[in-house]
Amino acid sequence: MNVPDSARLTGSLLALDLGEKRIGVAVCDPEGLVAVPLGTLTREPLKATLCRIGELVREKEAAAVVIGLPRRTDGSEGPEAVAARDFARMLASHLSIPILFQDERFTTAQAERSLRMAELTGPERRRRVDAVAATLILQGYLDRRRQVQRREQGF
Repeated sequence: MNVPDSARLTGSLLALDLGEKRIGVAVCDPEGLVAVPLGTLTREPLKATLCRIGELVREKEAAAVVIGLPRRTDGSEGPEAVAARDFARMLASHLSIPILFQDERFTTAQAERSLRMAELTGPERRRRVDAVAATLILQGYLDRRRQVQRREQGF
């Protein structure tokens, strides 16, 4: 699912933070500099969820989808990562753009902390945490991609 030259992708990217009940969604600008939260999708029957993501890809003219890959603290992959890879395979069969992965360790905890610091109430935090986590996943991917580009340019 990862493409070798993902550092050369141009256009906006869509990111997904896969949860059991909700999927957080974020998007970046066409230059790939800044990720912003887009909202959340309720996990519906699989086909409806895949169709809604496909609609977002078309709306945002996304060049690729970045999916958060939940790894354990030691870097290994458990059942959640297997589920994310399975979801990515199903999504790939509905899209004609690359599906990429980004390590999402600690993004939900980081999102919770930042929303608490913004003094959001419990229900409001829960409503926004998945989209903020998707934003952190996407920003992490963008930052990592820029590092690869700089290394390739000799910086």
